[in-house]
Amino acid sequence: MASVILLLELALIVLIIAGIWKVFTKAGQPGWAAIIPIFNVYILLKVAARPWWWLLLLLIPLVNIVIAFVVAIDVAKAFGKGVGFGIGLALLGFIFYPILGFGDAAYTAPVRT
Repeated sequence: MASVILLLELALIVLIIAGIWKVFTKAGQPGWAAIIPIFNVYILLKVAARPWWWLLLLLIPLVNIVIAFVVAIDVAKAFGKGVGFGIGLALLGFIFYPILGFGDAAYTAPVRT
């Protein structure tokens, strides 16, 4: 039983990494960044057009939850999706990142003023 759960977890991790890899590639970023801890968050912030120092905000308890949702919504909007899809990215990334990465959504770089 434990081996089945382990295989399911491994499959889920591979699915998430593949989805994020494709999202990064669509956004003109290196796909391999999806497997590098911390650097992948930095690249995700670039895709969302947020400053690098937001990475530091992710280290603050409770603030990190808000920042994670804001970044997920920004990533969704950068691919032409709505707020609901962004919330899905934050809560159910294992489903929504592959949809975003392997789907037909095109990346449009957000402009921050």
